[in-house]
Amino acid sequence: MLHLGGAGLVRGLRVVSPAWLRGPGGLPLALARTTGTSGARDRRAPASGTQRGRALSLSAAAVVNSAPRPLQPYLRLMRLDKPIGTWLLYLPCTWSIGLAADPGCFPDWYMLSLFGTGAILMRGAGCTINDMWDRDFDKKVERTANRPIAAGDISAFQSFVFLGAQLTLALGVLLHLNYYSIAMGAASLLLVVTYPLMKRVTFWPQLALGLTFNWGALLGWSAVKGSCDPAVCLPLYFSGVMWTLIYDTIYAHQDKKDDALIGLKSTALLFRENTKKWLSGFGVAMVGALSLAGASSGQTLPYYAAVAAVGAHLAHQIYTVDIHRAEDCWEKFTSNRTVGLLLFLGIVLGNLYKDKPDKTKGADAVGEGSERTS
Repeated sequence: MLHLGGAGLVRGLRVVSPAWLRGPGGLPLALARTTGTSGARDRRAPASGTQRGRALSLSAAAVVNSAPRPLQPYLRLMRLDKPIGTWLLYLPCTWSIGLAADPGCFPDWYMLSLFGTGAILMRGAGCTINDMWDRDFDKKVERTANRPIAAGDISAFQSFVFLGAQLTLALGVLLHLNYYSIAMGAASLLLVVTYPLMKRVTFWPQLALGLTFNWGALLGWSAVKGSCDPAVCLPLYFSGVMWTLIYDTIYAHQDKKDDALIGLKSTALLFRENTKKWLSGFGVAMVGALSLAGASSGQTLPYYAAVAAVGAHLAHQIYTVDIHRAEDCWEKFTSNRTVGLLLFLGIVLGNLYKDKPDKTKGADAVGEGSERTS
């Protein structure tokens, strides 16, 4: 991608070669960091050779690699080649939109598409903000030195302009919503800007990420209904935060050695060998909050079956994850897309299982009242 020559070629070899270094057991010594987790790490599989073997596939990485070369650094800055983070941002929005649907009806497909577009743009903006904050830091770390800003593919000014373009487009999406939702969406910007810094000041950056990534659990309901119902939205939001603490703590275990060396903090470093106990508690809290949200929204059997399936999936993740093996942490982390989709399917089916309101009864009641008054 880079046109390197002379000293540039030497620099390029320094960036590329660490990806092939192997640690004990043959595992990659350094993994990419993902935006949105533990200080916004790149969400990509640890084995770069695997991605090369799939160059002919229709994966997101292949699509980015086939784009015009001048655009590729910007697409990678948005992490379009690593869509798992976008899924994790988008899925809580779908839960909320689904729960807000009328009984017996499908979710609002227009809202789902609108929020999907917003998730892509806001995740890209969050990645850009993170890399702008960390550009000097990333240059000193081999595993992050090939990020577009740190590698010099995009200048600080260009990244700032690109960030402005993404936020402008995201604002255009937001303006399609009602005024209540516009104000609520704007309120999330403080979280978007500050959460990448949390890894430097607290062992709970995953909590800050959870508060940010699950804002759609509040926004989706208000976009459909006009305002938030605390009895439904707050338990749903809380369950999403617990979910983020689970999957991002698992993710953070990939980088715990590097983080300890360079002074970054995470729940992986805080929990250490007690990780599974903590994650079990978060899992119980998530399932309990989802049950409360379902009860408050009048959900039916398919929803609770999905909640049970989510609980079983989380239990399997927590029980089987090897927190000392990076590849296993990555596999467990990416499996959380299945968790989110299971719950969304349960919400849709649970809502369809409800009886539709009988509008004829309401019309008859209005007619009888008119006759009495006349």
